[in-house]
Amino acid sequence: MNTAEIDRRWPAIQAHLRAAVPESVHQIWFEPLRPVALEGPALTLAAPESHVRCLADRFGRVLQTSAAAELGPDASVDVVVAGAEERRRPHTPPPDRPGPPDRRAGELNPGYTFDEFVIGDGNRLAHAAALAVAEQPGQAYNPLFLYGPPGVGKTHLLHSIGHYVRTHGAGLTVRYTTVEAFTSAFVTALREGDIARFKTAYRGTDVLLIDDIQFLEDKARTEEEFFHTFNALHDTGGQLVLTSDRLPRDMQALEERLRERFESGLVADITAPDVHTRLTILRKRAGHDRLGHIDPRALEVIADRVADNVRALEGALVRVAAFHSLRHPGEPVTPELVAHVLDKLYPETRDRRRRATVAVIQAAVAQECGLDVDDLVSPSRAARVSWPRQLAMYLARELTDATLPAIGRAFGGRDHATVLYAVKRVRERIAADPDAYDLARSLSERLHGPDGDRRD
Repeated sequence: MNTAEIDRRWPAIQAHLRAAVPESVHQIWFEPLRPVALEGPALTLAAPESHVRCLADRFGRVLQTSAAAELGPDASVDVVVAGAEERRRPHTPPPDRPGPPDRRAGELNPGYTFDEFVIGDGNRLAHAAALAVAEQPGQAYNPLFLYGPPGVGKTHLLHSIGHYVRTHGAGLTVRYTTVEAFTSAFVTALREGDIARFKTAYRGTDVLLIDDIQFLEDKARTEEEFFHTFNALHDTGGQLVLTSDRLPRDMQALEERLRERFESGLVADITAPDVHTRLTILRKRAGHDRLGHIDPRALEVIADRVADNVRALEGALVRVAAFHSLRHPGEPVTPELVAHVLDKLYPETRDRRRRATVAVIQAAVAQECGLDVDDLVSPSRAARVSWPRQLAMYLARELTDATLPAIGRAFGGRDHATVLYAVKRVRERIAADPDAYDLARSLSERLHGPDGDRRD
């Protein structure tokens, strides 16, 4: 086996494979492939056992053609089960040598740009802050701390900043890394007595992007080093952008001095996307992957089933596209097919709260209370208007995906604090007033049936 030759040839073959099929098919079937041997024009690839037969039967010609484009007309491709052959290319480094760097560290995902980021109510502030930082590193918000649950777009924004600065930053340097990679590099530098080069690499950059900062907890020596790195960069005008799944104040195992520094700039949250944002993400991904044969109603099924995670949402679309390409090529992707593919992973639930809209709720409450929708969104504080308005806000919060700011905007431009107050007041009233409870219950059932009723 010629390792150097594989390293040189395989990226070009991968490029041919990517160009030959839709991105979703490439992601499912070709990305897991690993080259394990190259003897002349004969290439051996390792794949998960579940993929081997399909790769040979369905994609054999694509594999051979892509290999031939790089290795010549006599090229052949053999796909074997990963781990089942003795010639498998080793992936672990020899003893006493540091392993390869984390692929997530240092590299920027070419698909994670501002142009590809879908803006919604749950990420609008974070996106605006990230763009401001990219346009004026070290001047807008420093540090910028992005937090939210996994899979909602924090890393996407981090990479977007990196791409923007590298393209428009007039030579400013960017370093992207994860806390795990930072820790690994620090430990290696200590072991090899090369701490000066480590410090230069991280403290000498103009924009430092750190993913998953929560993993800094319980790493005392790394935490100390990062504290000094943070200070050195901040003091010289370098920009820091950090992501986490928790607020700084919730990372109790972290030193207080670091938590204070993380909160000294702008802390921006990213929440799960609402249904409209999810649909936009799916449409954009389907267009990017050239999946024009998808029934729009099929995308609605995916958006309805996968609600909390952008990564899972896109993964569901990839899964549907891959299943379709294998079983029903040439036919449109229907809602029924999507339901079949997703039933086990994302079963349909009886809770149909997400299918309501704020406008429908406003109309129902206004009709029930003898008002016009214009009354609900007006500045009036009259009792005959304020209680129905609060009730409508409460139902919008309970029965839809809309965020608090979005609900407030739908009610005459009110802020999220007003919506929170309305929700609290309604909960208190329906707990103490049977008539108020019956009204809220009746409206919920009218909008969504018995499942719509939720007493907190």
